[in-house]
Order: sequence, then C-alpha cells, then structure tokens
Amino acid sequence: MSLFDAFKKKKKLEDGLEKTRTGFFQSIVNTLTNCKIDDDLYNDLEEQLILADVGPSCAVRLVDELRDTVEEKHLKTGEEALSALREIIRKEISPTTDMDLSGSPAVILVVGVNGVGKTTTIAKLAHLYTDLGKKVMLAAGDTFRAAASEQLETWAERAEVPLVRAGEGADPAAVIFDAVQSAHAKGYDMVIADTAGRLHNKKGLMDELSKIARSVRKASPEASLEVLLVLDAITGQNAISQAQEFCRAAGATGIVLTKLDGTPKGGCVIGVHEKLGLPIRFIGVGEKIDDLLFFSATDFAEALLPEVPRHETDEEKEEDKA
Repeated sequence: MSLFDAFKKKKKLEDGLEKTRTGFFQSIVNTLTNCKIDDDLYNDLEEQLILADVGPSCAVRLVDELRDTVEEKHLKTGEEALSALREIIRKEISPTTDMDLSGSPAVILVVGVNGVGKTTTIAKLAHLYTDLGKKVMLAAGDTFRAAASEQLETWAERAEVPLVRAGEGADPAAVIFDAVQSAHAKGYDMVIADTAGRLHNKKGLMDELSKIARSVRKASPEASLEVLLVLDAITGQNAISQAQEFCRAAGATGIVLTKLDGTPKGGCVIGVHEKLGLPIRFIGVGEKIDDLLFFSATDFAEALLPEVPRHETDEEKEEDKA
C-alpha cells in the first residue's frame, strides 16, 4: 500500500468514526487528560465506557487493567494513562489469526439476520478484493427472498463481477455448489456467497449451513472456507445478544461490523469481540461501495483515542527560560 493509499484509508476511518470520536470517546479523552489519576477517575472512565457501548463486564476489565498498568509503570499524567488505555484496547481487539483465503477458490459465506447490511457488504467485499487484483464471483445463496437475488444482481453489476443465481425457493447449497465449481473451472480466485437472513431454529440453521459447507468441498476439494457474520453497529449490545446463537449455529469465523458511521457508540467493536470471541475482519463506515475497510486494531484504537497535543507545564516553561 502506498503512503497516499494509507493516508486515504486512515482519513476514511477517521471520518467514518466521527460520531464516535467526537461523542463518548471524546469524553473519555477529556476525562483522562484533565483529571488526576485517582479512584474517581477510574469510576468515571468505567461509566463512560459503558455508555460508549463497550459492555459492563468488558468496561470493568479494561479499567482494572488500566489501573494495574498505571501502578506497575508508575504513570503520572493523564496523557500517559490515555496512551496506556489505547494500547490495552488495541490488544483487546487485535485478531490472533488471519483469514484463510488460500483455497482454489477462496470461499466466503456471508451470514446474518435481515436488515444488517448483508447484501451491500457482499458487494463491498467484491469491490475491495477486485481492487486488490482478485477475480471474484458472487453467489445468490439467499433463495428464500426473490428480492435478495435481485438486489445482489444490481450490486454485482456495480462491482462489475459475475453472479450465479437461481429462482426463488431453489436449494441454496446447489446454487453455491454451482458457483464454486464454475469459479474453480474458470480460474476465479474467490466466491462470495449470500445466505438466507431469516431467523429460524438453531438446528435448521446449522443443517442448512452444514449442507452449504459440504457443497463447497464437493465443488472444489481445494477450496478454503470463511464464514463472516454481519452485525449492525447501530444496534450495539442488542446486536451481540441477538447474534450469539446465530453465531454459534453458523460456525462463524469472523465479524463484519456495519454502519459504524451512524452511531456515537463505536465501543461496540470492543464488546462484540469480547462477547462473541471472534476477530473483527471488516468495518463499514459509509454507504458507498468503497466504504468497507479491512479492520486494523491499531488504526481503530488510534482513531477512537487520538493523541492529545502536549502542552508544557509551568515547571517546564520556567526551565526553558533558564
């Protein structure tokens, strides 16, 4: 990535997180930089993290870790405590594994309930990987709703990638089988597949997605498989509780968090990671087709808790004069 591309990505992230950065997390920055480090500070910080949608248990744990770091490293200033909290959050949300896209083709199943931005996420993923030089094919595996395939077809045209689809009520596993087999035969690098977003019982969901996974292997024994769960950041903690069963049933391997630009509670990224135990892979920061970003824990933590310009203390000013 060129320096210019890196700058554009950072600017897009900062713009997308503006509501969060200037809302609850600005209060956190102000609290840390304008107060002395004492029990009142920790109590205020805990409350603000909860308001930012980090989640109560996670907020308590982060503040306890900050308290321990302050004591162990003998931190004295609010700026030092802010830097320590930024690093704690970075470690908290850092993925421990990379996505497995080594297959021929690499298959990404996109799952999630209706209304979270699943179809547009698929189009954005297609655009993102096409820009990286990958040959991408889409599969309309949500055959439960005719409108889902039609919407995906529109997005496929915008992203300029082929789409494999079938009629309403068709077997989703068969549609995805055809797409993977076609992609393998034609030398495509990647298949990104939609799945039904309806909430059905856990066994039904597991059976359907297990069947799809088997169809991927049958279509191409060399295929790799990732299952990305799409969540809506605006619904925050509610999204987490709604997603837990869905996540377990689907065998999700990673998270896409959409609509972060629409909420001041970007702390849900931290809460989602803790509650679901899955890496955040992508974040959505706008409605345009290029508004999906690879998730970087470092960039995200720095955007949430930016460094504050340091001002000289009165003592330092006197030393400069001398």
